[in-house]
Amino acid sequence: MSDIELIKELRDTTGLSFKEIREALEEAGGDRARAIEVLKTHGAALARKKATRETQEGVIDAYIHATKKVGALVELLCETDFVARNPLFTELSHEIVMHIAAMDPKDAEELLKQPHIKDEDITIGELVAQYIAKLGENIKVGKFIRFQI
Repeated sequence: MSDIELIKELRDTTGLSFKEIREALEEAGGDRARAIEVLKTHGAALARKKATRETQEGVIDAYIHATKKVGALVELLCETDFVARNPLFTELSHEIVMHIAAMDPKDAEELLKQPHIKDEDITIGELVAQYIAKLGENIKVGKFIRFQI
């Protein structure tokens, strides 16, 4: 696979910029797996840096399971209305609300530590950090509730 194809594949997977991916590949010596780890590390560092920013915008998302016996609501917060309307942000909110319906976390701290239901190699906290890197804003899980009959 050429460097261009690898950069394109990682861009499609991560949503990060070509520059960030190229730099990660250079740091990793062209190794795809190592570049992904570098990108994860950079994403986590970026999330820590943005963690102090205020989050006063966001969305409320809902999920009702096909059985109509389980449902959940989540408040996902960000810094600006512009990001709140971004399809990537609503994609994240839906991933989180589905996870809440499936895993029934007791609080946000527990939620962020749980392995993601679609990819057990990452936690919900790491998933949020990935979207912080993609969207460039602080993102926080606000209130959530799960219902079950």
